[in-house]
Amino acid sequence: MSVNKVILVGNLGKDPELRYTPSGAAVTTFSMATTERYKDREGNRQEKTEWHNIVAWRQLAEICGKFLHKGKQVYIEGKIQTRSYDDRDGNKRYITEIVADQMQMLGSRDDSQQGGGGGYAGNQNQGGQSYSQGGQNQNQNVQNNNNGQQQGGGFAEPVFNPDDEIPF
Repeated sequence: MSVNKVILVGNLGKDPELRYTPSGAAVTTFSMATTERYKDREGNRQEKTEWHNIVAWRQLAEICGKFLHKGKQVYIEGKIQTRSYDDRDGNKRYITEIVADQMQMLGSRDDSQQGGGGGYAGNQNQGGQSYSQGGQNQNQNVQNNNNGQQQGGGFAEPVFNPDDEIPF
C-alpha cells in the first residue's frame, strides 16, 4: 500500500493564472508559501519559507481563479507530482507540483478583495459549498439546489459561516 497526500496551509505568492486546455478543461496554477518559525540552539528566532507550485483542474480551477488572490491564506489538500518537460533550449527540466483536490479559503472576510471567507473544500460538515478536484460536490448538505452555479455559468458566493474557519 502507498499514500500520496499533501496538506498545506500558507499564503498565495501571486494571483492564480486560469487557462483552458484545447479540450476545454479549466486549469489554474499559482505559487504558495509555507513558513516554519522556530528558535535555533542560541535561542534566536528563525524563519524558513518553502514555495510550492499548486495546480487545480476543472471546477476547482475556476473557483480558485475567481476567489483567490495574492496574499490570501488558504488550505490546500492534494497529491505531490513530478513531471518533466523540455525547455526552449531542448534541455530536460523537472518540476514538482501539488495537484490540489480540495481548497479552503482561510483568514478573515476582510482580507479578501473579491469576497471570501467561505469554504471550498470537500468533506465539510457545515452547510457551505463543497468542491473537490473532480468537480463533484461531496457535501450533501448544500444550501442551494444548483450546486453553487448561477444561470450564467459562474459561481455564487456561499453564505458566510464563521464555523467554516479551520482553528489552527
